[in-house]
Amino acid sequence: MFLPRPSMSGLFTTTASTGEGAKSRRALLLMGAMLAFLTMGAAVFSAFEFDQASANGEQGCAKLRLRLRKLRDKKTRAEIAVNRKLMQRKYNFTKRDFALLERVVVKSIPFAAGSQWQFLGALYFCTVVITTIGYGHSTPITVGGKLFCMMYALGGIPLGLIMFQSVGERINHFIGLALCQIGRWLKRKRDIDWLVHVKSRHLLCVSFAIGCVTISVATCVFCQHERWSVFNSAYYCLITLSTIGFGDYVPAQTDQRLHKEPLYLVNFEYFQAIEAWQN
Repeated sequence: MFLPRPSMSGLFTTTASTGEGAKSRRALLLMGAMLAFLTMGAAVFSAFEFDQASANGEQGCAKLRLRLRKLRDKKTRAEIAVNRKLMQRKYNFTKRDFALLERVVVKSIPFAAGSQWQFLGALYFCTVVITTIGYGHSTPITVGGKLFCMMYALGGIPLGLIMFQSVGERINHFIGLALCQIGRWLKRKRDIDWLVHVKSRHLLCVSFAIGCVTISVATCVFCQHERWSVFNSAYYCLITLSTIGFGDYVPAQTDQRLHKEPLYLVNFEYFQAIEAWQN
C-alpha cells in the first residue's frame, strides 16, 4: 500500500508563509518595543529636566530684567523712552501697561519653548535622538539627564536601526506583492508583461515616488502650520531626510504647539518615521 507523497510546492508555500508571518510579528514586536522605549525615555527626561529648566527660566528672566535696568548706553535708553512715549500716545498706554508688556516680552522671547521638557516635549526630544537628526534646539542640562542621554542614545539608536530595517523590509515585501498583483492583472487584461516579475528597480521607483509624495505633503503641512515659505519648508524636509539636522528650522516650537496640538506632533513623528525608512 502506497501513501500519496506530499506536494513539495505546497510545503514550500506553507514554509514561506510561516516565515513571512514570523517577520511581520517581529516587525510588530520591534515597533511595540520602540514605542515603550520612547515612552520610558520621555518620562525619565521629563523627571530629570523639567524642574531644572523651569528654575533656569525664572533665573534667566530675572537676569534679563536686571540687564534692562542696568543699561548704560544712553542711545538705547533714549530709544526705549521714545518707544514708550509713542505707545502711550498711539495706544493710550500707561507706564504700568508698558512695564507689563516689557515683562511679557522678556519672558516669552528667550524661553519660547520653556515647556520643552513636559512629557510631549520630552517625547519629541527622544525621537530626535533615536533618529540621529539632532536639531540641537534643546539639550539636557542636569548631570543625570546627560548621563541618561548617553545611555539612551547607545541603546536607542541601534534599536531604531533594527526596527526601521525590519519595518522597511515588510513594507518592501507588501509593495512587491501589490506590484505582482498589478502585473498579473495587466497580463490578463491588457497582455502587458513588463511587470510580471518584480525587480529591485521597480521597488526603487516606488520608494522614490513615496519619498517625493511624503516630502511634498510635509512641505505643504509645515508651510501652513509653521508659516514657513514653501522653499524653507522643502529645505527643512530635505535636511531632515538626510539626518543632517542643522537646527535652523525646528517645527512645533512656537505657541505651545507641542501641547496644544498633539495630533500635529503625531503627524511629525509619522513624517520622521517615513524619512527614517527612506534612509
